[in-house]
Amino acid sequence: MKRVFRTLATICLIVMLPGLSVAAVNGNQLIGIGPVARSMGGVGVAYPMDAISAVFSNPAAMCFGLYCPGSQADFAVSFLVPDIQSKVTGPGVGGTIEANANNNVFEIPAIGVSIPLNKAMPLWRLGLAAYGVSGLGADFRGTALDQPNFFAPEVPLIAGEYTNLQTVKTAPAIAFEPSDCLSFGLAFHLDYETLDLRHGSSYDFGWGVQLGTLYKPTDNISLGLTYISPQNVTHDNVVDIDHDGNLDSQKVQAPQQIGFGAAYHVQADKLVVEGDVKWLNWANANGYDDLDYDNQWVFALGLQYKPISKVALRAGYNYGKSPLDGHHGFNGTGISKLEGHSLPTYYYETYRTIGFATILEHQLTFGASYELTPNLVVNIGYEHSFQNTLTSTGTDLTGQPVTLQTEVSGNTFDTGIIFRF
Repeated sequence: MKRVFRTLATICLIVMLPGLSVAAVNGNQLIGIGPVARSMGGVGVAYPMDAISAVFSNPAAMCFGLYCPGSQADFAVSFLVPDIQSKVTGPGVGGTIEANANNNVFEIPAIGVSIPLNKAMPLWRLGLAAYGVSGLGADFRGTALDQPNFFAPEVPLIAGEYTNLQTVKTAPAIAFEPSDCLSFGLAFHLDYETLDLRHGSSYDFGWGVQLGTLYKPTDNISLGLTYISPQNVTHDNVVDIDHDGNLDSQKVQAPQQIGFGAAYHVQADKLVVEGDVKWLNWANANGYDDLDYDNQWVFALGLQYKPISKVALRAGYNYGKSPLDGHHGFNGTGISKLEGHSLPTYYYETYRTIGFATILEHQLTFGASYELTPNLVVNIGYEHSFQNTLTSTGTDLTGQPVTLQTEVSGNTFDTGIIFRF
């Protein structure tokens, strides 16, 4: 099993590069998985419409998928096009030093399957999905911000000029339907994560669980509730925080999450309206708490309309206030703590403002699908992440006033195919 998991995770990691944090995300968590959920603003807790988003959003929903009582396999890939600019301004740095991050097109694959285990009540279903689910990254190597001897020999302009965190999740899931209006689900999350802070990549594993339930008070209304446990990974020997010549460890914990969703659907899904509310506990997540992340509420709304039976049109909106706020009035010549190690406050602030700027808030999404045959469906999607800015002000290493600023926006294109059997 471990070999299968590692193979799936490696396939995903091969094509994942820094960029997840700048296209259709809440914090550093993707708003949804696959073109269907993502094109509807990331909804899916109450009424996911494909196998990938069922396992990702609420495993209990596998019992009520459009493919039931049959089976379904989904294959999808998202293409992220990020746009990141950062700058340092102040008399101590000679004015303004700014740069665009080295951004390209980044690919994120996803696969999912859901199959029945029996055909009579109570029903059981089995699911499995593998996907890139979270990440963050900024790559300013070779730009004007990458000056390792700016203030003095081996005293750089900034910290955080290169950060690359990627998490691939494999999730075996099971769902139980005791009646035609109620189901329960459980997914076991196996995380394979890589972190590179310019001292070589560190790979490690984490794990957690997701619990879910779905209730249908009427044929047209679905209500869903889900909980995801915190999932911790410790990366050894990835960064020299206190510049003592020894590489230190960095903890990265995916936050615990609670999600609630409600959906209204009529006439064989001719019209679907769905809304989700999620809470992400960043403030108590290892690694992010040191960077002063706040807890985050996320609100998502999605709509699907079928003008004809073979065509579905989708739109959505997702909003989550950035968990990262700017710091103002910091003393850059002081000392801050990160992972229990001391570093100048100026470098702590550049690290969080430039290297970990997971600040996107507003996302508008669109998509469509076409049913080639009753068992073969093609999906496409597009998400625009509107520009947001993070600004911190204080003093630099010389005691001079300084302003740190990062602007982030992005676009994502999704495609996928569904097989029913």
